[in-house]
Amino acid sequence: MARELRRLLIGPDRLSAAGDGSLPLTPEESRYLERVLRFRPGDRFAVVDGAGGLWSARLRDDRKAQLEQPSSAPLEQQARPQPQLVLAAAVVKRDFEVVVRMAVELGVDRLIPLVCERTAVQGQLRPDRWRSIAAEAAEQCERLWQPKIEAPMALADLLALDQPETLNLWASARGEERGDLGALLDQISPEPGAAPSVIRLACGPEGGWSEAEEQQALEQGWRAVELGPRILRSSTACVAGLSALSFWRARICGC
Repeated sequence: MARELRRLLIGPDRLSAAGDGSLPLTPEESRYLERVLRFRPGDRFAVVDGAGGLWSARLRDDRKAQLEQPSSAPLEQQARPQPQLVLAAAVVKRDFEVVVRMAVELGVDRLIPLVCERTAVQGQLRPDRWRSIAAEAAEQCERLWQPKIEAPMALADLLALDQPETLNLWASARGEERGDLGALLDQISPEPGAAPSVIRLACGPEGGWSEAEEQQALEQGWRAVELGPRILRSSTACVAGLSALSFWRARICGC
């Protein structure tokens, strides 16, 4: 039943402060419930904390919501999906907000906006806007875990990260070193503890990676993969690659 309720994302700190179940709403939240959804006092909706918990609640007439379960005992509690899916996506001029929304809908756990040699939109980086879009998308697609949208990062800093138990995949349009993404995923054992704890996919900018970037990634141990038989737009590559990872994860662990 709770899955059919419209959802409102409210952070764990605010929920933990609702000791008696009385949850103050921000003006934006009240406006969304009352003017957009046209809710009235007594109407029920779901509250999610972005950390795996879900509560049912009723709208009150004093710009508050009343939780129907104690804040310490949610109606539903979901474990964090494993392995974690990280998309490192080069910022593109027109489609990046679409990339953010679709990545969230597909199940990304972290999204790292990348600034590369051929990135042409440095003056238009809007991480706060992207986080707002991600929160809206998480509500819409009924996710219990809110993805983290990182601050924009230089590609060189990403390649310098040393994270154990991480499978680093480098989406590349050309090169003999490439392997098929689907075939590579099929080789990963679904046995507990056998799969990497994090899978990180890097997708390049409009115009592609530079030769120096490609070389540096391979030297740092990234595995070059192809996402299909055609040359894809940057935004399409993000969606295609993440779709493959998301369906693979759902198949092996049901999340």
